[in-house]
Amino acid sequence: MTDRSSMDAVVSAFRKSHPDIEVKVTYADTDTQQRSLGKQLADGEGPDVFTVWPGNGNPASVQALEADGHLWDLSAREFASQVPDGARPVTEVDRHAYVVPVNYSGIGVIYSKRALAALGAEEPKEWKDLLKLCRTAQENGTVLLALGNRTPWVTQLISYALAATTVYASTPDFDEKMRDADASFAGSGWTEAFSKYLDMNEEGCFNDLPLETTYEKSLQMVAGGQAVGVVQVASSLAELQAASPEAQFGFFALPAGNDPERTRMPGAVSAAYGVNAHSGRLDDALVFADFLGSAEGQNLYNRGGATLPAIPNDAFEASPALAELTERQRGGTTVPFMDQLWPHPGVQQQHFAQVKALFDGSATPEQAAAALDRAYRTRPQ
Repeated sequence: MTDRSSMDAVVSAFRKSHPDIEVKVTYADTDTQQRSLGKQLADGEGPDVFTVWPGNGNPASVQALEADGHLWDLSAREFASQVPDGARPVTEVDRHAYVVPVNYSGIGVIYSKRALAALGAEEPKEWKDLLKLCRTAQENGTVLLALGNRTPWVTQLISYALAATTVYASTPDFDEKMRDADASFAGSGWTEAFSKYLDMNEEGCFNDLPLETTYEKSLQMVAGGQAVGVVQVASSLAELQAASPEAQFGFFALPAGNDPERTRMPGAVSAAYGVNAHSGRLDDALVFADFLGSAEGQNLYNRGGATLPAIPNDAFEASPALAELTERQRGGTTVPFMDQLWPHPGVQQQHFAQVKALFDGSATPEQAAAALDRAYRTRPQ
């Protein structure tokens, strides 16, 4: 779980303000959570409050869990009316609120400022400069980006970061066109994004054997100086800061072209929490949900400097490391996390598989894009 330190801060404050409510927290690996949560809830063994992914990108997403009757309707809670309009499409179902969105995150390059400065370099703003920096890092005995593609959900992040520009800069309504069957993965900039993902690997941008490297190991590489940075959700910044308290980190959009004005960054509600519709402690669960939706809860969750509150408030001060994400959020140069608007979780699962196939040489970018098209149009039984 990438938000552990954030939730720890919320739970600590909640226990102090609500000593009569017992809170036990269980943390799980992201992939395990996505695979097992639905079954736990169906078997009556699920938690009272749990992580829910926005949109419909995986089995633990709001649309998937609501369709199975696992989520309590939170529309009447005070925080629900304060959720920004832009977040509602991925946190509501039929205009009913089923989750508390807690942070707004981005996908980009988290990097050590000291390590980048040691290369005599600055944040690359163009694709050609990114590849040049990869070679410079190699020449200096390190790698630019740690990549942990052994962890399935990590596989998607770089293709998302690239597709934000290769697809959405020219076709901002791509998701609508896909829903209307007026666009396809194979006929869009997704093929280019997959090609550039492989180009980065061939140029030595990543560590050796990324398919054998885990998410945890990729962060260890950055914290330990074996890599300059990592392409991750901004929330991972908190883990890096905890591992290297003295280090200073930055965050920038991964360039996919040579026109910085066209660069886009994936940015959206990242973490959200739902209440078990069949909880035996429903009243207590709703009190905790209300705390998460309050300004205090939102600010505690995001105070580590890794993310922004999903429900904005004037009391929050964003970390300087998130300056670009904040600017892009305000300037409208972010695009949704792609899986949040896909029609069913099978598309994301196919994406995981195709990135692995790209890296083991069993698929081409064209074949990977075509496989996503087949998954998109075929709803799992």
